[in-house]
Amino acid sequence: MRAITVRQVAAPILACGLALSLTACGGGREYTVPDKACGVPLNKKELDPFLVDGEKLEVAGRSLIDTGTKTHGQCILWVDGWRVLDLQIEKVDKIYDPMAPLEDFRFKNREKLKDMPFPGLGAVGDFNSMVSTTCSGPSADHIVVYVSTSLQSDGDVTERRKNVESFTLDFVPKVKDALQCTA
Repeated sequence: MRAITVRQVAAPILACGLALSLTACGGGREYTVPDKACGVPLNKKELDPFLVDGEKLEVAGRSLIDTGTKTHGQCILWVDGWRVLDLQIEKVDKIYDPMAPLEDFRFKNREKLKDMPFPGLGAVGDFNSMVSTTCSGPSADHIVVYVSTSLQSDGDVTERRKNVESFTLDFVPKVKDALQCTA
């Protein structure tokens, strides 16, 4: 008769436990991503890098477009209580340069956005972006659009910056369309 060692018993038990824990924690995205949020259409492909596994996606805050008498709108996308994206707009009287010294506080590792597909000035940081552009619409002469991800976001910073920039360059024209900007 052969003696069974602890190693022979422990290895299959640990493997089974690991498999069960991975299956139980598999999660995934159990929520539906809306086609529109904050009064603006969303590009699910551009939004995807910011979405995390969870059960419920919530949109909180006001419309970025219908701000009433206010010149500011803010809208936040949450997944299970985790802020994944903070979107803000300001209706302003002129172009504001995101690279100006007064705007430095908004960014970590700020860089100028180059070759934007619309007129204006922009900057991107490790967790956010700011774009100031013309509007000439019925409710605003100029707008400033802010896009921010969670400061607790993990992962590759270079990739996150690319994702923030890509989302921003897709999102700003949609904001301008929703505001009926002519410029």
